[in-house]
Amino acid sequence: MKKNTWIKTSAACLTTFGCMLFAPLANSAPSWPEAGRTITVVVPFPAGSGSDALARMLAQKVTEQTGSPVVVDNKPGAGTIIGAQNVARANPDGYTLLYTIVVTHTQNPHLVKNLPYDAFKDFTPVLQVVRSATVLSANKDAPFSTTKELIDYAKANPGKVNYASYSMGSTSHLNGEILKREGGIDIVHVPYKGTSDASRALLAGDVQVYFDGTSSAVEKWRAGQVKLLGPATDKRLKVLKDLPTLEEQGLPGLNIVGWQGLFAPGNLSPDVAERIAEVFRTALNAPEVVKYIEAGGNEVSGAGPAEYAKIVRNDYERWGSVIRDAGIRLE
Repeated sequence: MKKNTWIKTSAACLTTFGCMLFAPLANSAPSWPEAGRTITVVVPFPAGSGSDALARMLAQKVTEQTGSPVVVDNKPGAGTIIGAQNVARANPDGYTLLYTIVVTHTQNPHLVKNLPYDAFKDFTPVLQVVRSATVLSANKDAPFSTTKELIDYAKANPGKVNYASYSMGSTSHLNGEILKREGGIDIVHVPYKGTSDASRALLAGDVQVYFDGTSSAVEKWRAGQVKLLGPATDKRLKVLKDLPTLEEQGLPGLNIVGWQGLFAPGNLSPDVAERIAEVFRTALNAPEVVKYIEAGGNEVSGAGPAEYAKIVRNDYERWGSVIRDAGIRLE
């Protein structure tokens, strides 16, 4: 065989072999979920909580869509740390996911010493499910009915206004610290064990103000139990379209939107992350799911892995600044 002919033949064989070797990879697409394989969604809250209810709705829709069973595993405790740690240690194959709120990745890292997970290295953001807000609510008998009146009263009566939170370091606590800073007022933080206790304290008049979840705040307001002073969000709420945001009322910084979303363990394949986001986004956009979310005063998001990662990082930086300024640390 002539030298040139041998070279051409060898090159053709190598090319053919290369095509055979790499073609399946080039044409492959994530097969997630594998037929019949169970998907576990860890929820770091008790069964029956607001986040748990939405996670279960999505799980049911994904099961119907894919045929693979989706199991919700409640692992409450330690401000979402127990559930988050469980997922951080899981195999990054897309079959163990975390459904959580803003605190896990943007507040806990600044609040908790020796946190048993890295908010960024140990997790892959997959899908922001909803955007949520808190609303500054006042006891119905409080001696103020607007945010300006609250600030004026607090300045005239330093230390006499109490505000509730559902725990130390929670969003309700941190929003109260921003209110103190931006309003230039001296108000007293009273932490409670959970939203139910904080809500009862507001209704009983044990505290005068509380940053309540939108659905809960609107329900109490419609029942004539509280006054609503303004939402702590970046835009007016559809359910309270005539109530200006606290930022509109001259309190910058009270515009950090809360959220609920889906994470996988760190180092998840980007293709698999996109596939999971696609499947759960389809579930999220089901009419009954949208109706449930909007009835609670929240907003459907659907931001995928890249956009969600930017949101998490941005909120991490902003909450970090608030926490450092307030000097809050949980041991």
